[in-house]
Amino acid sequence: MHIPDGYLSPSTCATFYLFAATGWYAALKRVKQLLATRAIPLISVFAAFSFVVMMFNVPLPGGTTGHAVGVGIAAIVLGPWASILAISIALAIQALFFGDGGITTLGANCFNMAIVGSFTAYAVYRIIAANSELNSHRRIVAAAVAGYVAINASALVTAVELGIQPMLLHDASGMPLYAPYPLHVAIPAMMIGHLTFAGLAEAVISAGMVSYLQRADLSLLRGVTAFARAPGTMITGANGEVSPGRFSPGRLWWVVACLMLFTPLGILAAGTAWGEWSSADLMNPHTREQIGAASGNHAPPSSVPSGIEKLSTVWTAPFPGYAPRFIKSPAFGYLISAMFGVGILVLASLLARVAARKWPGRNLHP
Repeated sequence: MHIPDGYLSPSTCATFYLFAATGWYAALKRVKQLLATRAIPLISVFAAFSFVVMMFNVPLPGGTTGHAVGVGIAAIVLGPWASILAISIALAIQALFFGDGGITTLGANCFNMAIVGSFTAYAVYRIIAANSELNSHRRIVAAAVAGYVAINASALVTAVELGIQPMLLHDASGMPLYAPYPLHVAIPAMMIGHLTFAGLAEAVISAGMVSYLQRADLSLLRGVTAFARAPGTMITGANGEVSPGRFSPGRLWWVVACLMLFTPLGILAAGTAWGEWSSADLMNPHTREQIGAASGNHAPPSSVPSGIEKLSTVWTAPFPGYAPRFIKSPAFGYLISAMFGVGILVLASLLARVAARKWPGRNLHP
């Protein structure tokens, strides 16, 4: 679902950067009153959680791969606005350092996964969970459905963006300039994998995390605004009761650390995600067969679309494919990449804690 450079036209990229920037601005404006609280460390830990979760690839029909995003649980705990920031941060780190998703297409990827995913997950969760108790099983079911619907909504939007490219942008002979497959190919190819394996992975992660938080730290399920509005470290409950709340992301960092150690399992699933092929993939006879099989037996174009060829070299990530060149072992390189990405977010969280101590109590109340 990470659209690479060259698969969307410059005008499409600019449009979705505008959409994403509007979402980022609105999100920052909504959460600015929480910036002196523990909201920033929570945003950091969910950005790290999403980053690590997306490294676990699962095999999909047709020989491709997919992954969960972690947007379901992020939206449930953080709310949609802070979730937009957390998922966008994770996507930016992936694009900048590992070449997972393009720089020109970062706005589209953030719109698809961070904005569409966050609002969809939050809306579905609130509708199903309603006013149920925080420790009820209904919340677990709500989380599973929210995660499943959210990642499929993101996948559908991604498929439409890719599918309209050859319809709108092609040369005089009809050769696509950017993404090669039209809507009638892109939508089924993208959605089959997400409606099955990737969607189920997101559902399991969302439900599992809610179940874990119900036992480990119920206060996190009240949301960051509950912490900001209560005096000191007190949490206001749904019925107006006030009780001490830990509201600490510490347990979540342990979850991230455990997942990080198992990230080498993410490379066991062979194959490239649909729509994320490189120029070399599009011209390699073996991978061309796989691309055609995963695309409803529609063969890719006979030559690399000119837009992909030109824009695919816009940015060269320092550790492309989560494989640092100085590390020979792919599994160890994958683990080091996970540690590097999470390390950036840990540092951001620590800096946020220092800032919160230096300027305590600022902008806590709406």
